[in-house]
Amino acid sequence: MTASDRAAELVRIAAEAAGDKLADDIIAYDVSEQLVITDAFVLCSAPSDRQVRAIVDEIERRMREDAEAKPVRREGEREGRWVLLDFLDVIVHVQHEEDRTFYALERLWKDCPVIELPESVNAHAGRRAPATGPGGAGE
Repeated sequence: MTASDRAAELVRIAAEAAGDKLADDIIAYDVSEQLVITDAFVLCSAPSDRQVRAIVDEIERRMREDAEAKPVRREGEREGRWVLLDFLDVIVHVQHEEDRTFYALERLWKDCPVIELPESVNAHAGRRAPATGPGGAGE
């Protein structure tokens, strides 16, 4: 069994919404063979609690508007470090980058098939300002 067409649609919408809010390392797994509770996981991260919340808000907005989907469960919002949005067919994990590194969910689901995402999803990587200072790298 593979992820349903509905799950694939929700994965695409969630990933695009996360990408629009500059989420990092967006990846989706088809977990339908391993879990009965959902078809797919979407994982992404951000460097700050504030950005985690912005990503979560955009995902919820786009899922509601584009797919008429509302989360049946939402956990972790208060801390803003790891927010889980459960849309039944898809579960979205938005993590602070430190928590993403520590918990390494990719390691847990590495045997699951990766769901192909649109090229535009991670295209923001080049748009973020370099972290090396005001002059950029080499200055």
